[in-house]
Amino acid sequence: MKKVGLLGGTFDPPHIGHLVIAEEVYDQLQLDEIWFIPSNEPPHKDKAMIESNYRVAMVEAAIAENDHFFLERFEIDREGKSYTIDTIDALTTKHPDITFYFIIGADMVEYLPKWDQIDELVNMVQFVGVKRPEFDLKSDYPIITIDTPEIDVSSTMIRQRIKQERTIAYYVPDAVKRVIKEHHLYGETRSS
Repeated sequence: MKKVGLLGGTFDPPHIGHLVIAEEVYDQLQLDEIWFIPSNEPPHKDKAMIESNYRVAMVEAAIAENDHFFLERFEIDREGKSYTIDTIDALTTKHPDITFYFIIGADMVEYLPKWDQIDELVNMVQFVGVKRPEFDLKSDYPIITIDTPEIDVSSTMIRQRIKQERTIAYYVPDAVKRVIKEHHLYGETRSS
């Protein structure tokens, strides 16, 4: 069976941390592909600041040069709140020949008991927790843990840097930077 990692998020914007995590999980678990799944409305966050079409364009730009990274539009096309149970149910029904690995950060591992229908979810998909020093990856749920290089970058930080007219060079791929600049996302006005 094909093995596919799923990396969900608002990707508002996608950054090098997302790409490093995806590549490390791909490599360490010897997966066939990684699918990036931009959420429409995550239930645990306020609505994303940037419209979904721009977030999709940024993800496409970020992953364009990697032949094992793909965009999965299920949550964007479905609209409404993005619950993992709905996404996994739809993907496993559509792709019964694929074993899915759902990638989450260490902060989400601690939050798992609060996830909608978590007991059903853990029987549908293999969770992969990405270690971070400030979080404990102990869980009552079956989770594969992966060590990744620590990259202290976040979408919030990138949005703040843009607002402050500071450079985002090397925080996001150049292709993402071009999408941000071309569409003046986050108030982008500089050329860096």
